[in-house]
Amino acid sequence: MSYLLAFAPWIVYAVVPSAQWKWAALTALVLTGATLVAGFARHRPAASLIIELGSVVFFAATTAFAFAVPDSGLRAYMPAISSLWLALISWFSLAIRQPFTLGIAKLSQPREVWDKPLFIRTNVIITLAWAVAFTLSGAINLTCAAAGAGTTIVVIVHIASFVLPMLFTVRYVAVAQARAARLQAAAAER
Repeated sequence: MSYLLAFAPWIVYAVVPSAQWKWAALTALVLTGATLVAGFARHRPAASLIIELGSVVFFAATTAFAFAVPDSGLRAYMPAISSLWLALISWFSLAIRQPFTLGIAKLSQPREVWDKPLFIRTNVIITLAWAVAFTLSGAINLTCAAAGAGTTIVVIVHIASFVLPMLFTVRYVAVAQARAARLQAAAAER
């Protein structure tokens, strides 16, 4: 559920027609701000709000720019830029050894597993999947924008960059939990 809340503004931003980019950015900024305020009100640690913190910066800048220069040629490149921004957040979180999924996963897992190598490795792999998806989406959308391709493929690629890693996350977490259970059972038999 935390992933859905974190990425909801991005999905809204992705599906609003590019002609309405300033309103899409403003809507996403309001949604991100509300999610961030709600997260802090529930005393969520900042590590679980990495996407939201990066999102508020992106949408504040995009909203300001879109209203200041609504007819900018940059508008066609915004799907690519937004994907690349998310890729940057993801890759940076990996580089500093704080994968953005780790903070989210800690919200639903007991404290005793937080330092376990399998738990950390699982979150590194999941964050890596998100980083690759966002990077590919950015590259594809950048190519589409440069070629003047229609918005349908851009929207499909942008939405796929959320759906595919989300499906991977659900599946991979199930696999990791099953592996942890097997390891725990084997240890108990000794």
